Amino acid sequence: MTAALAFDTGLALLVLGVAVWTIAARDTFAAVVGFVAYGLLLALAWARLAAPDVALTEAALGSGLTGGLLLAASSRLRHPETAGSEKPVVTLRFVAAILCALVTAGLATIVLLLPEPPPTLAPQAAANIAATGLGNPVTAVLMAYRAIDTLLETVVLLLALLGVWSLTPDWFWGGLPGRRHHADPEGVLTFTAQLLVPVGILIGIHIFWVGSVAPGGEFQGATILAAMWILAAMAGLVDAPAVSRRWLRLMLVAGPAVFFTIGLIGFAIAGAFLAYPEAHAKLLIVLIEVPVTLSIAVTLALLVAGPPERALRQ
Repeated sequence: MTAALAFDTGLALLVLGVAVWTIAARDTFAAVVGFVAYGLLLALAWARLAAPDVALTEAALGSGLTGGLLLAASSRLRHPETAGSEKPVVTLRFVAAILCALVTAGLATIVLLLPEPPPTLAPQAAANIAATGLGNPVTAVLMAYRAIDTLLETVVLLLALLGVWSLTPDWFWGGLPGRRHHADPEGVLTFTAQLLVPVGILIGIHIFWVGSVAPGGEFQGATILAAMWILAAMAGLVDAPAVSRRWLRLMLVAGPAVFFTIGLIGFAIAGAFLAYPEAHAKLLIVLIEVPVTLSIAVTLALLVAGPPERALRQ
């Protein structure tokens, strides 16, 4: 057995072990930590499969951002857990186990029944990628051939934020999300934030910009930018803006609005929704990605901040 095969086998077993442990963990916080570790291991597995774009997305969104959201949710649930809550009855556990087994069996059946060779449009997509002006095939597919999916993803994120804001009590509506964080100005957290935030912003912009020719893109770059704002907020360097601010709402909708507008223009200049004329394809894609990146970054940061919990300062 080669060293590479031994590493891959150990990684696969570790992924399965962490997945089982995460499902079996009874403490919410422990389960969330297991989920984050599971996501990071998956990112490493995707890297081993020569899929760096997927690995970056898994590390940034699947493990990083989602892990942060779950940690925030678990902190709100820990008090009821410690106070005591009803445990699921044996029947409910049995039904849940049966449903999980059926879903697993169904997915396995679908995979095993795929035709050989499986249907694919990869050759046609690869042959026409040059028309987009992009060197990264993943970005080209997401912004050209699957542009509607990408547009809907930005809309779903915005709807998720509206769902979080809907949890706001009436007397706090229009106020500031989350709690104001205070940290020791001379402490390690403040020093770390002051050191990492400028570097992280540059890395986020770089990850976004190189997405046209190398692994990266708007979602990965936006997640890093959102993480830098979260770090600065945790260190008490910045505070969340009030959700009633017009500039904030404009930033949230700017990305999907520009995306949709350019899609409509496609009818006039290329004959189809989200169609780009070859001479201007890269320019139009960049015009979409810049506001989309900013909108995603703001949306993700506000999702982590949570619903407004403080009245608007006068």
